[in-house]
Amino acid sequence: MNFVDWEPVYSEICRDFGFSRARDEHARDVLADLAEPFDSARFDGLSGATVAVAGAGPSLEAELDKARAANVVLAASTATDVLLTAGIGVDCMVTDLDKNPGTARKLTERGIPVVAHAHGDNIPAIRTLVPTFDTNYVLATTQAEPHGPVENFGGFTDGDRAAFLADHFGADELVFLGWDFDDPAVDEMKRRKLVWAERLLYWLEQRRDERFSVLDGRRVEIEAGWIPG
Repeated sequence: MNFVDWEPVYSEICRDFGFSRARDEHARDVLADLAEPFDSARFDGLSGATVAVAGAGPSLEAELDKARAANVVLAASTATDVLLTAGIGVDCMVTDLDKNPGTARKLTERGIPVVAHAHGDNIPAIRTLVPTFDTNYVLATTQAEPHGPVENFGGFTDGDRAAFLADHFGADELVFLGWDFDDPAVDEMKRRKLVWAERLLYWLEQRRDERFSVLDGRRVEIEAGWIPG
């Protein structure tokens, strides 16, 4: 994914949610001042691999065998804690720093990459938390135009950003666990974000010419008019 392809989708997300691109760019720049250039060779293991992308939904614990069977495990936010508690190694955590920063900190100290994401609503967390991590193992990302050490591989929520990351680094197959698009326990904002996560996975499977089983039975209901031509 390059920003030329991503920008029309990002613009649609901003329009839908009323997000400020200027604030996203400010958050990106705050993170850029704290981040180090990331050694992308740490993701060489993604190339040609079966990659499990773990979401933090309530179905996660029932689907842990999918992670055990994969070559590489990428975890969104608190899914990381569930996997680690189950004795499953996590190869990368993807987070916008809103829930379990202690887990992210410990992973970086162990030499496990953490993808730390900047957006307009988490600037205080960026300033407070990122300096406490081992920044050699922090991959800084943005949903706006990339700048300096801050990258953009596509994606919006922690989970779908993990999927786009795996795609960027050459994953052969993506498998999904802990993805609950219809979770009744989430609030309205999270529900709207899950709608976009579903749309973005639909776009990604088209780009990859792959069918994600997590979307089976759902594709006909996915609004796709926003997909770039």
